[in-house]
Amino acid sequence: MANTPSAKKAARKIERRTAINKARRSRVRTQLRKVEEAIASGDKAAATDALKAAQPELMRAVTKGVYHRNTASRKISRLSSRIKVLGA
Repeated sequence: MANTPSAKKAARKIERRTAINKARRSRVRTQLRKVEEAIASGDKAAATDALKAAQPELMRAVTKGVYHRNTASRKISRLSSRIKVLGA
């Protein structure tokens, strides 16, 4: 347990940031799930729209430090390549 005032304040800050990051991560996962569902249904237009909505959310998570830049880029790249296969 935190004893000093600064440690108590740090614990409060960590708790707040954890809640914010958890919500942000959840929002990103929801967007990614929508893309996955659109790909699974075989609807290229819906999948493209869902990816366009998911991209800014992923990149926002990167700037906020929730995801690493390469992780987000990898996810976007893999999803877009799967969407490209739908049209073929």
